[in-house]
Amino acid sequence: MSLKYIKAKKEDANMLIEIYNVSFYDDYIKYGECPAYGRTRESMEASIERFPKLIIYHDDIPVGVISVENKGKGEYYLGCLCIIPKYQSKGIGTQAVKYMLDYYKNWNKITLITPADKDENINFYTKKCGFIIDGTDVDGNVEVVHFLMER
Repeated sequence: MSLKYIKAKKEDANMLIEIYNVSFYDDYIKYGECPAYGRTRESMEASIERFPKLIIYHDDIPVGVISVENKGKGEYYLGCLCIIPKYQSKGIGTQAVKYMLDYYKNWNKITLITPADKDENINFYTKKCGFIIDGTDVDGNVEVVHFLMER
């Protein structure tokens, strides 16, 4: 499988919105809200500036995005890892997490959250990527699980 990761620019905002909307549509329908779904071009451009995003290409087709916030002192927050549904379960997300760990060489702590009722996400992050569960919380009206990876 041939994957490329290209840093997103503001000009990529519409493509990112498309990827996010396809990837998070089911969450939006299920929960009635999803911060990654239905973004405006302006909000996506601001997000690109604030949280660097890598567009994931599979055979030159954009299939996903990984967005990571540098919180300083080797701590990073994985704000978004989304793969378009028809490309899921092909190892792309697992490879993207491995790429992230290599890309941010100075990491010593990585955190993220995902909805508590999304067993496939919980299994992905714990079993395939090596994160541990670090508690639960409520975000809006959605119960979420906090994940942690340290070295």
